[in-house]
Amino acid sequence: MAVRELLRMGDDRLLRVAQPVPETLFGSAEMDSLIADLLDTMKDANGAGIAAPQIGVDLRVVIFGGTGVNPRYPDAPEIAFTVLCNPLLEPLDNERSAGWEGCLSVPGLRGEVPRFEHLRYSGRDAAGAGFVRVVDGFHARVVQHEVDHLEGVLYPRRIEDMTKFGFTDVLFPAVVA
Repeated sequence: MAVRELLRMGDDRLLRVAQPVPETLFGSAEMDSLIADLLDTMKDANGAGIAAPQIGVDLRVVIFGGTGVNPRYPDAPEIAFTVLCNPLLEPLDNERSAGWEGCLSVPGLRGEVPRFEHLRYSGRDAAGAGFVRVVDGFHARVVQHEVDHLEGVLYPRRIEDMTKFGFTDVLFPAVVA
């Protein structure tokens, strides 16, 4: 459909808690259009995922995966394309691991962020069908990062060691941002 403008850190709209997707939106042309715009925008920016608030839509909708090998995360395993509405996250244990993250709303920067390693998430797809998945590793990291957007949290707030936050081209000069 369309590549939309990405809101960037500093825009107050990224700090809001997003609204639940209403029943009337599931399975609608409006939902299909939102998902298409999210996907086009994510692909255009080489994202691993994107949340509706990042394009100025105040709804609890995230998408991720389905883009094959991502140039921003070349060593990460592929994740199946997922539309996740009104998500609930449940860590399966207390194990956390630190990993480097970037964000389409925080361009050019990376930071090392601790995230739960094992996770169960549930929600609804674009048509409104409920589903549950148990995931770990990169998949769990991506889900947590995207759902943070729905809570008005950008990843720099999760960084525990600010010496591990900086410009991608300085931190990883051999990697194309």
